[in-house]
Amino acid sequence: MTDAVTEERTGRGERIAKRIARAGLCSRRDAERLVAAGRVRIDGRTIDSPAVRVAPGQRIEVDGEPLPAVEPPRLFRFHKPRGVLTTARDAAGRPTVAMLLPRGLPRLMPIGRLDLNSEGLLLLTNDGMLKRRLELPATGWIRRYRVRAFGRVSPKRLEELAGGITVDGVTYGPIEARIDREQGANLWLTVALREGKNREIRRVLGHLGLEVGRLIRIAYGPFQLGALPKRAIAEVPAKVLREQLGGLLPTTPGAPIPEARSR
Repeated sequence: MTDAVTEERTGRGERIAKRIARAGLCSRRDAERLVAAGRVRIDGRTIDSPAVRVAPGQRIEVDGEPLPAVEPPRLFRFHKPRGVLTTARDAAGRPTVAMLLPRGLPRLMPIGRLDLNSEGLLLLTNDGMLKRRLELPATGWIRRYRVRAFGRVSPKRLEELAGGITVDGVTYGPIEARIDREQGANLWLTVALREGKNREIRRVLGHLGLEVGRLIRIAYGPFQLGALPKRAIAEVPAKVLREQLGGLLPTTPGAPIPEARSR
């Protein structure tokens, strides 16, 4: 029995597919395919299960080459334009965020999503653990949007969203919404929420009789879109990352991220 299998049964270490993905070699799903194809070895022995766990210090090879070390977590701000999918690839050949990123960056994963017709701030990270932590509602981060919508709604109906709402059988949590200005037949609103279910803003405002024309995310937690031009990407400096994330960041490359506390 290999040491890796022992780790699996005792519950120590992390799954090999996850470890490969965190090294930035490929996605976890692609890592599982590499394992299934017999292209991964741990301490010189080929493995055939992506559930095998690996402990620190064990030698991992993919196609005979040592697996790169896990990089420290990095975070990037990206200004996603409309008409671009938040994904690495699309079977229909539509433009994706991955197509717009400059060469030389590590493999980056989106934190949260923006649908095809939404735009604005998209956070990207090289660390899957950090991605999942920052997406959790328990983290308590507010996502803030500027919305242009056709129609009219009373401020009182918007205020009622603070208590949550159910639309077509789907229950949405508290939403902060206010009218900033009226422009002809359109309204500009600022909308803030903490969870962000699929097409939440469009569905909730549609339920109130508003048709969303533009949806721009301007903030995700403490990180702002600011004056970042469309299609541009900017890395969050390590000092700012430490100040803003605190205990959400691992203390050393590859270390587990501490449990988030509600804010």
